Amino acid sequence: QVQLVESGGDSVQAGGSLRLSCAASGFTFDSNFMGWFRQAPGKGREGVAGIDTGGSIVYYDDSVKGRFTISQDNAKNTVYLQMNSLKPEETAAYYCAIKFMPGGTWRDVYRYKYWGQGTQVTVSS
Repeated sequence: QVQLVESGGDSVQAGGSLRLSCAASGFTFDSNFMGWFRQAPGKGREGVAGIDTGGSIVYYDDSVKGRFTISQDNAKNTVYLQMNSLKPEETAAYYCAIKFMPGGTWRDVYRYKYWGQGTQVTVSS
């Protein structure tokens, strides 16, 4: 069955860096679209970055452009999110997911079917 497992979350100070990993199994990894989302307490889930694993085309929310990098390792069936210059307001649970519904935009949460359990990122000031 499809499984996504996130890891790499931690507590860091503002300006610090983290690399999140999303290990995938149970589907054809290199022909899908995968996204990273985050959800802070009391807020909705928002798109951070997305990657077309078939062509390595990437997308970013404007708030993270230049600081975050999404990448993939097909040999390991893993998608990464390198996060630099982290800000306190980016404290959230971070999730990876597979986009199953075509069309729309990569940010459309309802177009993603399978989600990982999330990994917590806490940024202190």
